[in-house]
Formats: sequence, structure tokens, C-alpha cells
Amino acid sequence: MSLPAVASGIAPGTASPAPPSRSRVLWLSCVAHALHDGYTDMIYVLLPVWQAEFGLSYGALAMLRGVYAGTMAFLQIPAGRLADTLGSRATLALGTLLAALGYALAGLSGSLVGLCAALAVSGSGSSTQHPLASGAVSRVYGRDARGPLGTYNFAGDIGKAALPAAISLLVTLMPWRHALWLMAAVGCVAALAIALFLPSIPRKAPAAETVPGPTRARGAKGFGLLLTIGVLDTAVRMGLLTFLPFLLQAKGVSAPMIGTALALVFIGGAAGKFACGWLGARMGVTGTVLATEGGTAVCIVAVMFCPLVPAMVLLPLLGMMLNGTSSVLYGTVPDLAPAEGTERAFALFYTGTIASGAIAPVLYGFLGDQIGIQAASFATALTALAIFPLAIALRSRVATAETANTTTV
Repeated sequence: MSLPAVASGIAPGTASPAPPSRSRVLWLSCVAHALHDGYTDMIYVLLPVWQAEFGLSYGALAMLRGVYAGTMAFLQIPAGRLADTLGSRATLALGTLLAALGYALAGLSGSLVGLCAALAVSGSGSSTQHPLASGAVSRVYGRDARGPLGTYNFAGDIGKAALPAAISLLVTLMPWRHALWLMAAVGCVAALAIALFLPSIPRKAPAAETVPGPTRARGAKGFGLLLTIGVLDTAVRMGLLTFLPFLLQAKGVSAPMIGTALALVFIGGAAGKFACGWLGARMGVTGTVLATEGGTAVCIVAVMFCPLVPAMVLLPLLGMMLNGTSSVLYGTVPDLAPAEGTERAFALFYTGTIASGAIAPVLYGFLGDQIGIQAASFATALTALAIFPLAIALRSRVATAETANTTTV
């Protein structure tokens, strides 16, 4: 019996399984992220169409968005548990198919109840994507996952731009129901590609790679800090985006130009997600978070008080700072999660951040009603600065986790 066979726990004469293709896992995960994030933001384009079709109130339209976001957010942890039974590939493929079928059902709906049911189906399917696709990337890249996770996050922004634009064009060329069925067909093709080509990824690490108990406990405390930072970072981003159109209107920006201004922010945000994932691998988590949150606070105040032209020039940089932190945070989740709990850690992290994205605009909106938009926008900058002590406290936790990972691999 050879020493490698003994050390690895593989029976003599049994070939060890081939490692999954990193590039294939990354690109199929990017496809899944682009599709599901695109499906999520397609709703914004469809809301006016549904309002005209069914005579819905603004409250009913908000309910439609809330049904999708709520099911997607709160089923992510159950989706991770389902993957323990079915495997990540099968669960992600079925979830993608379910997300597509939900939109196909929306094309058959004739009432608010039917639309809510269809969007609940689609949101349920989309709940599988974030924990499983990000978990797959983190597993195959290991300690080098921060950069690839930045690419994965960037793909989501591509989907957010491409699919809403596509459905906007399609509804001008054909009935909206037909447009939804066409977009659902794209999702079915993506589900088939995931089922056929996504490599099978082991969900449990070998015993030799398991992090020791005390280190795991310290990592759990670090994960709590990381989750808190993620929740606050999302609150800053969604709160500011709620006020930004009104801040620009006060500077004299016309209604059509507000769309252009927001596009500048989103373009900068996509670039920030892509760049900061790789930057985090070089500067470290704490350094990158301090830089992006500090930059966010400075850019918010600058946009508030600068004249119109300099404020418009600053918008892409503001977008980079607002979105850049998220790539670094996502890339750190595997470092602070037990080796066998990566998908569950991602599910919990995404549940917290998505819920924050839904709740924060409401809270900041009430604050704006009480103290005014300028003061409430300044409060978002203060929230960004409140992340500083949390990031500093996280430094030792990340260092401990990385040291443990290095010594146990």
C-alpha cells in the first residue's frame, strides 16, 4: 500500500477523483449569477406593464417586488440544506429551472394573486443561486477565491444591466406575455447547461482539512462581525440610492438625466465589484473595507455639497466605493466558515444582506421624513464610518482563520 493512498484515505487500487475544472465552475457560476440577478431586476421593468394591464395600485406593485425578494431571501438557508441531500449541481440546476418556470407562469397569470404565486415560485428558485454558486467557487479556488468571487459578483451586475434591458426591448416588439416566455426559455437553457456541464463539487472537506474546534469558534465570532459589516454596508448602499435621485433633482437634474446619473453609479459599481475582489486579495480584508467605506463616506458628502457638474463626475467613483466592499466581504465568508459549512455560511450572509436591502430604505425613508433628505443622506455616510471599528475588530479573526487554513491544508 502506497503512502499517498494511506494518507489520503483512498483504498488501494481506487483512482482518486479528478479535481473539478476551476474555470468551468467559475464561468457557469457567473452565468447563474447573471441570470438570477437579471431575473430579480426584470421586475422593475415589468411593474409599469403589470400596472397598466391589471390596474394595480402602488401598494400592490410593492407587494409583487416584496414577494419575490422575500422568498429569495428567506429560502436560501433551506436551499443549502437541500443541497446536502441532492448535491450543489442538481439543486442549482433545479433552482434555475424553477426561477425560469416562475416567469413562464407569470406570463399565464391573469390577476394579482396569480402574479404573486408566479413570483413566489421564481423567487424560490433564485434562492439557490447565491449560496450554492458562490460556495462552489470558494471550494474549487480555496484560499485564492477572493479574486474569482469578485468576478462572480461582477457577473451579477452584468445580468442586472442586460436582462432588464432585454425585456424592455422585447415588450416593445411583442406582447409582454410572449416576452416573459422567451426570457423563461433562456433560463431553461441555462438550467440545462448547469445540469450537464457544472462539475460535481465535494461538499465536505477531508478530515485532515477540517478546522480545529477552538479556531472554528473564533471563526464563528468573526463571521458574526463579517455579517454585521455586510448588513450595514448594504444599508448604506440602499439608503443612499433611495435619496440620490432627490439630491440630484435639487441640483437641477432633469428627470431623463436622473436615469443617466444612476447608470453612472451602476457602471462604477460593477467596476468596483470586479476590482475590489482582486484588491482584497492583495490589501487584505480590513484595509480594503476601510478604504471603500471611508471613500463611500467622503463621496456621499462630496456629492451632497458639490455643484452639479463635479457631482456628476463623482458618481462612478461613488458607485465603485458603494459596491466594492461587497466583493471583499463575500470573498471572506469561506475563511470564517467551517469547511463543511461554506454554503450555509453564504446562505446566512446573503439572507442578512438581502433583508437589509429590503428594510434599510424604509428606515432611512422614515428618517428622511423626520429630518430631511440632506440630513438622512448624511446619516448614511455616518453609517459607513460606523463600520470602521467592526472592520478593525475583524482583522484578528481573519488572520486567525487564514493561519488555521494554512496550517491544516
